[in-house]
Amino acid sequence: MKTDLHIHTYYSDGVFTPEKVVDTAVDVGLQAIAITDHDNVLAYNIAQNYIKEKGLDLEIIRGIEVNTLYKNYEVHILGYFMNPNDNDFQAMLKSQQAARIKQTKEILGLLSKKEGIKVKFEDVKKLVAEGGSIGRPHIAKAITNAGGTNSVMDAYAKYIHENSPVYVQRKTVSPQDAVEIIYDAGGIPVIAHPHDLDIAESLIKDLMTYGLRGIEAYHRKHSPACVEYFSSMAEELGLIVTGGSDFHTPNIMNGQIILGKNFVPEWVYDKLIKEKKLIDMA
Repeated sequence: MKTDLHIHTYYSDGVFTPEKVVDTAVDVGLQAIAITDHDNVLAYNIAQNYIKEKGLDLEIIRGIEVNTLYKNYEVHILGYFMNPNDNDFQAMLKSQQAARIKQTKEILGLLSKKEGIKVKFEDVKKLVAEGGSIGRPHIAKAITNAGGTNSVMDAYAKYIHENSPVYVQRKTVSPQDAVEIIYDAGGIPVIAHPHDLDIAESLIKDLMTYGLRGIEAYHRKHSPACVEYFSSMAEELGLIVTGGSDFHTPNIMNGQIILGKNFVPEWVYDKLIKEKKLIDMA
């Protein structure tokens, strides 16, 4: 089964609609995908309905990527197959969305007060799909659109980082809580792109006590050695391995669509399905 288990749409910081993601997945020969937008699952039903409407041969897995903070580390937790109607899961999403809005409004207030750059909240909100997750890319783009910087990269360099006088850290759920909530909602919690974390091994072991079931070993930023390292760690700890392109936008430099281009072995899908069955039986 050819899969890509880490894809974003314009319901978070991706640029494609759910429909465009589905069409692209089919075009590149994928048989199963997971849409893993940040802190929401809104794209799933849209993509699923589109697949049915068009009679396409593509399996879609309900997924999510939850942004968390732990000891000044930004830790991303992927979730697969969770029940979206679970009360605690719904409460987590509501809390995460409220934190995103609060952070955005506070940054915009400081931008106006300290830098004289006027950006309306609505100008940020319109850059993401209705009900989607507002994030740093949208703030950076809105600053650029307002003439505050010459490019989105400049906006990041000047304003969207922790050392900027106008930046405000988002108050998020902990990775422990995110893992536990996803697991209790019948989902499979997986730590995303752990190459970002120099505390990965100790954190993974800690998160296992809350229900962590997998490590994203295959990722476009992971070298072959990195893939081997985390695959071996998963095997030693009794965790499954997942992977995906972490697709957000086509590569502007060379025109490539990288969705599905990350090499994910076909057995990864089988292990994911087997793990879901084990969770359901527990």
